[in-house]
Amino acid sequence: MPGVAGRSGRRPKPTAQKALAGNPGKRKLNKDEPDFSLVTNVDPPEWLERRAAEVWKMIVPELLRAKVLALTDLHNVEAFCTAYGNWRLAQESVEAHGIVVSGATGGPVKNPALTAAKEAMSQMVTFGSMLGLDPASRTRIIGGNKQKSTNEFAALLSS
Repeated sequence: MPGVAGRSGRRPKPTAQKALAGNPGKRKLNKDEPDFSLVTNVDPPEWLERRAAEVWKMIVPELLRAKVLALTDLHNVEAFCTAYGNWRLAQESVEAHGIVVSGATGGPVKNPALTAAKEAMSQMVTFGSMLGLDPASRTRIIGGNKQKSTNEFAALLSS
């Protein structure tokens, strides 16, 4: 966020990511970074709209498999899935009524569902990025199932 003290500029990398990269900046790593409990299984909330629940059932198993879904991330999953459901509803309205509809005075106006769809899509991008659901953000996430690469010749050096 530009102009906000302490929040401007590039987002910091997680400590685990810096450590795996060999701490290229040679700065002191944050040893007190919170380590939240990973979720092992969770069903969609009952209040989720049908399409949102379907997306939940598709993405949550993937996040669990990658061991990147912490208990503190569930609200982001809910927000992503809700935004998806809203986007689908808005798109259905656009398909049913078209891009242009009759306004209050009877003249043609842009279908308000287009604005709702755009806002929902923006929310999906935001929350999906936080969860690593797009290729660019996936490269920034360190999952619990990633194994450190081992050097095949390390054993020769230690003997």
